[in-house]
Order: sequence, then C-alpha cells, then structure tokens
Amino acid sequence: MKKIFGALMIAVCIGMAMPVQAQIHFGVKGGLNLSKASFSNVGENFKKDNFTGFFIGPMAEFNIPIVGLGVDASLLFAQRGIKVSEGNDEYTIKQNGIDIPVNLKYTIGLGSLAGIYLAAGPDFYFDFAGNKTVEGMRTDKKKAEVGINVGAGLKLLNHLQVGANYNIPLGNTADIEGTNASYKTKTWQVSVAYIF
Repeated sequence: MKKIFGALMIAVCIGMAMPVQAQIHFGVKGGLNLSKASFSNVGENFKKDNFTGFFIGPMAEFNIPIVGLGVDASLLFAQRGIKVSEGNDEYTIKQNGIDIPVNLKYTIGLGSLAGIYLAAGPDFYFDFAGNKTVEGMRTDKKKAEVGINVGAGLKLLNHLQVGANYNIPLGNTADIEGTNASYKTKTWQVSVAYIF
C-alpha cells in the first residue's frame, strides 16, 4: 500500500509541476491484452500459452506545448489471465478488474498531422475476483498489483492515437496453494485512443 500511495503522489506532483499553459484533453481508450504467465518453481511439463483479453475506458492527457512532454492517465476495465497445461490438463484463470496506468509521455512531432510518442510509468491493477479453484488447482491471487509500463505509439490528426505497451508486475500475481509455485502475469497491450 505504501508503494501504491508513493507512486500516486509522484504522479500528482508531476501534474502540479506543469505550467499553467499545459493543455488537458479527455478521450476514450480501448484495445487488446495479450497476457502470458511467468512461473517460478514449477515442473518441466508445465506449459504456458497466451491469454487474450480486452480493456476499455476513459483517459485524460496533459500536454505541455512546444516541450513535447505530457502525462496521460486512464481508468480502464481490463481483462487479463493465464492459460497453462500440465500433462493432459489445461487451466484458464481470468482476471477482471480496474487498470490505472499513469505514464510520462514524450512526443516527437512529425508536422501538424502526426507524431511519435514514447511512454513509461507506473500501472495499478485491482482484481475484482478473489481466489480461484480450477480443476483442483487453487490460486491465491493478489487483489492489487503494481507494475511498470513501457510503450510507444503514433499520434494522428491530433485526435487518434495507436500504441503498443508492455506491462511488467513488480510482484507475484498469484501463488499456487499447496506448492511453493507462483506466477506473474506479464501483458502486451495494443491500444487505440480517441482524444476529444
């Protein structure tokens, strides 16, 4: 909780430090999550596969004119998960929750019609569902996760943004009960945003 509070305070301070001429824009963002588990302490016959989910929700973007710096934040309903198999048994564990990425964004303009941006910052994920038991395998999932986002994308016509993002959790996503195994859900995101 201290880490979450500290990261939120940093984001607020960055926002407050921006000059008065900073511009704020609102929009909507959506896309695909491609999640894959990174396991520790599992057997060699434990296989993992990609899980495809989605995300959608409102976003806000603060820009400092001329400098190219800004901050964007989103409040997204997001679906993540894992697919694994052990021998002939297959397991799918879904996570439905709220994802709050806060990114520092640097944009390189390519004229008035387009720009390329680089983004990085903290990500906060809050899982709606509790622990799951799937075909005898019970997981002890964390209700809140803190991660790091890195990404890049393209801005078009001052309203459309297309990007790719990689999210890396700082801690375990879940422990598998009855074992010393655990996993992290690392997620690639492909997004489209429309800024009003």
